[in-house]
Amino acid sequence: MAINIETQHDHYAVFGNPIAHSQSPAIHQAFAEQQQQDVVYQANCVAAEQFATEVRTFFAQGGKGLNITLPYKRDAYELADHLSQRAQQAGAVNTLTPEQDGTIEGDNTDGVGLLRDLNHLHWPIQHKQVLLLGAGGAARGVLAPLLQAKPAALVIANRSLDKAQALVTDFAKLDLQCTLQARALTDLAGLHFDLIINASSAGLTGDFPQLPPTLLSGHCYCYDMSYAAEATPFIQWAKTHGAVAVSDGWGMLVEQAAEAFYLWRGVKPDTAPVIAWRRRNNPSCH
Repeated sequence: MAINIETQHDHYAVFGNPIAHSQSPAIHQAFAEQQQQDVVYQANCVAAEQFATEVRTFFAQGGKGLNITLPYKRDAYELADHLSQRAQQAGAVNTLTPEQDGTIEGDNTDGVGLLRDLNHLHWPIQHKQVLLLGAGGAARGVLAPLLQAKPAALVIANRSLDKAQALVTDFAKLDLQCTLQARALTDLAGLHFDLIINASSAGLTGDFPQLPPTLLSGHCYCYDMSYAAEATPFIQWAKTHGAVAVSDGWGMLVEQAAEAFYLWRGVKPDTAPVIAWRRRNNPSCH
């Protein structure tokens, strides 16, 4: 069901299915209050067969911007009339903006969100050995920014090796300054990493794969792009096997939202207090 837009406010929303768990309305409302912006932001559960219609109706009614979450990031990519370079590289869109000529611009802020959070955490990437778990849309969305951060090597590991190899083929076209390699999850023995990023959904489904505990180097950081009320299975695994520090994806969520807010409003919100609030209240997740 489409959002009924009132003209006295600038309206934004996030579309997904399911959507009840979304923290985006709270995050964007915090940004709006902080920056004294007259913004209303809502979450809307959209049926798959209605996605394109709902998007176009939202903008036709005067909506100023949409965030797109699972499972519609690829649908948004196909719907957008224009794509940013980030969206083209990611093959997915999580931010839609209406243009003055009536067309829709698609962007992807996930990668910049991850990199900014890693920077806030002071976790180094340059010249480091990086392992990216998963080869789906979440991994694709952050891969280009990770490679641009110049690790010494980046390994994409996935249950299905061919999916990881497909990502390597696609992103090898970039001007790489590191080694990019695909591996099956069962073929990681003997490797050691300085940074491990979980971009798979397995941790939230209770189906987290068995990984060699020796993957962690003597000073390894572990980051889960997912977030939950309690520590995810990946974070629990990392803590058990000696990670020097761990974090879930709350900071990434806030940072990607801040980038969308900037695209729409032209002002950059202060993300630190929004990130710190949850990390104070969920100590098991970092």
